[in-house]
Amino acid sequence: MILEMQKTVEAHLDQIKANTEKYTLELTRIPSAVETDGELEIAWHLFNKLKDEPYFVEHPDQLFFQKCAGLDKRHNVIAYVKGGDGQYKNTVILLGHIDTVGIEDYRDLQHIANNPSALAEAFKQMELHPEAKKDLESGEWVFGRGIFDMKCGVAANLSHTLEAARNPDLFKGNIIFLAVPDEEGNSAGMLSALKLLNDIREKDGLEYTAVLDTDYMTSRYEGDENRYIYVGTIGKLLPTFYIVGKETHVGQSFGGLDPNELSAELVREINLAKDLCDVADGEVTVPPITLKQRDLKTDYSVQIAKAAHLYFNYATHGSEPDEVMAKLVQKAEKAFTTVVERLNDNYKAYCEMSEIPYQPLPWKPKVYTFDTLFRKIAEESGYKLHQRIAALKRRLDPETMDDRAYSLAIVEEVAKMNQDPDPMIIVYFAPPYYPHMYINGKDAREQKLLDALKYSAEKVQPKISEPLKVRKFYPYISDLSFCSITENQATIEKLITNMPAWPDKYELPIEDMRQFDVPVANIGPFGKDAHQFTERLHKPFSFGVMPELLFETVNYLLEQ
Repeated sequence: MILEMQKTVEAHLDQIKANTEKYTLELTRIPSAVETDGELEIAWHLFNKLKDEPYFVEHPDQLFFQKCAGLDKRHNVIAYVKGGDGQYKNTVILLGHIDTVGIEDYRDLQHIANNPSALAEAFKQMELHPEAKKDLESGEWVFGRGIFDMKCGVAANLSHTLEAARNPDLFKGNIIFLAVPDEEGNSAGMLSALKLLNDIREKDGLEYTAVLDTDYMTSRYEGDENRYIYVGTIGKLLPTFYIVGKETHVGQSFGGLDPNELSAELVREINLAKDLCDVADGEVTVPPITLKQRDLKTDYSVQIAKAAHLYFNYATHGSEPDEVMAKLVQKAEKAFTTVVERLNDNYKAYCEMSEIPYQPLPWKPKVYTFDTLFRKIAEESGYKLHQRIAALKRRLDPETMDDRAYSLAIVEEVAKMNQDPDPMIIVYFAPPYYPHMYINGKDAREQKLLDALKYSAEKVQPKISEPLKVRKFYPYISDLSFCSITENQATIEKLITNMPAWPDKYELPIEDMRQFDVPVANIGPFGKDAHQFTERLHKPFSFGVMPELLFETVNYLLEQ
């Protein structure tokens, strides 16, 4: 009897693997670049495929085509399969994004960027870098935009969902298929899905055991032969600096303070600084790196710039926004002090060379958080500050304006009202914000997820030659970040009051995220060169090993 059951399970798993390959190629052929009509086309494709299944014909109320808030042409596809006779409460959510990055990098091959077979033939006639050429010739890799990030993952989720719908006794629990758009943009799909997922849970009294994303997985370094499963996910902040200097004519260069020099010193202090790596459980984020740096002078003149602006990508594993802000204020104070000391040293030497009297320069380090400066000016000017900001927001267009530019415009307006004319640095957060999720076994659900991943890796490992490793923190920005948020409201307030774009231009559904609160993991296909024209998928792992890892993990989570 046990042997017969095992054979039945293996037959289902074989079908899931075969369908994962079939649906991967099918979905890849549908162009679905972010912010194009393709996002809607692929959503309809998935919805119609599910709608025609006998299970959903019988249970149409368990299939949803959900419009994303504020976006007419983007929809989530959510399919809910009840295991057994519907008696189970344990539920696993299978998450995947249906959008891709654009195809502009394919140049003359854009017309076949989503056609793997045609693309492979075209690549045979081209000069590729040696590793891509070797992979192409091996026959074990398949190329195409989105095939790796992340049509294969969506296909695996769809295969599991359909197999469960056709065989409700396959899993001792429930599966929710969640396909979302806009992951490569602003995560409108995932953020819109949260309320509906919360409503489904409340209506049916479900217990959400885990969210399993199937986004891509790749090597961590050159020569890395490991394959990875990730539990939890990295977070991201965009700390931004508005720097006010003091103008001067270039012929009187020590008469002012160049904001570009302050900006450059901030880069020296923060860019790739190892002490700003966030460490948790021995796992280390990449250090911050500059994403933009410029002064705000609009035309040529022999006057130095008045202000400069820069921001950094800042990854987190455990640090919350208030902790990051405190570190960056310290960095800004140190950078300001270093610049003032260097200017005085240079000016003193210049005075000696020029035989003129030396007087120390008047600059003193002044660093404010946006919230601190706003409160200071509000105390000084009262309602005038709020009137000015309200009038500015009426002139700005939040629908078309970049989030970073919108934030900067508000900070500039606040700085204009500062009665202190001295140079200063204002530190604030610009969108987007991705919370990290640190899964360390602090409760039964987290421990169960850790146990499930360990179990599935150990069960599948003997079947493959590459080492399978379970690591903390999925290392790429993903929708997993929105599956929970800190319970500490003071931390959230610190973020909000230092994010000028909130809530008029940018806002997260904090209460929906807090109510959802589900541990997360990523079990993805293996490939290379995501977001490059040589994006490709390793067939043996992605169509064979990955679906089995997902299958074993889902089974463990639902049965234990």
